[in-house]
Amino acid sequence: MLDATTRSGGTATASPRATATELAAAVPATAAPAPPVVAANLAARCTRVLLSPWSRLSLLVVLLASAASAVLLFEPQKLLVDGWPPQLGGAAAALAYAVAYGLCTVAFVPRPLLNLAAGALFGSQAGLGAALAGTVLGAGIAFCLGRVLGQEALRPLLRGRWLKAADGQLSRHGFRSMLAARLFPGVPFSAANYCAAVSRMGLLPFLLATALGSIPNTAAYVVAGARASAPTSPAFLIALACIAVPGLAGAVVAWRKRHHLRAR
Repeated sequence: MLDATTRSGGTATASPRATATELAAAVPATAAPAPPVVAANLAARCTRVLLSPWSRLSLLVVLLASAASAVLLFEPQKLLVDGWPPQLGGAAAALAYAVAYGLCTVAFVPRPLLNLAAGALFGSQAGLGAALAGTVLGAGIAFCLGRVLGQEALRPLLRGRWLKAADGQLSRHGFRSMLAARLFPGVPFSAANYCAAVSRMGLLPFLLATALGSIPNTAAYVVAGARASAPTSPAFLIALACIAVPGLAGAVVAWRKRHHLRAR
């Protein structure tokens, strides 16, 4: 009985079972990916999705909406005026107020209210220092949030003529443009923060322009708050004039620019 070779001709012929075994060994089956590799790929995909521009922009919207909702529900501006902790005094109280001021501006609490409260709580000098520190802190937080979470998603949307003009002005002449925006009473504080964040303006010129440009308006409100108990005093009347006159001038300039743009 011949099992491996045939005697005739001396030619070796493999058995069918041996041939199948050798073919199976020569052509290995495709190995399934290991579970750690699948997990790593899934984690990488999730990371890309979470760090994508639109995901970060959505996170920014959620954070701002949550902050605004918290302000509406808990009204922290009342705590700043009526429920200030009695154990805080002097420089510590001014510093705590500056931090609270900055966080409240990010949550869209109106700055005039916070400035009036700073004057009423700390007087003209300390109140002005606390309000300016809070203004710069809040602007810096908003700028960093907008730059990290919103710039990459929003820059491709700058296609309109006005949007391109504003972006170019802030990107090329950031300091003087932001200084003018802070001095002009008609530009909303939060809108200027996020417009600067979406542009290519640097953080340091933004903070410096915010600090310098916010002095006149902030000082007027702080002095008005500090002298509110004496509404007929010269300081209070001058502060009211410094609030009203720039506001009227800004309204006139905006009205004239509106007609000029229509004429174009």
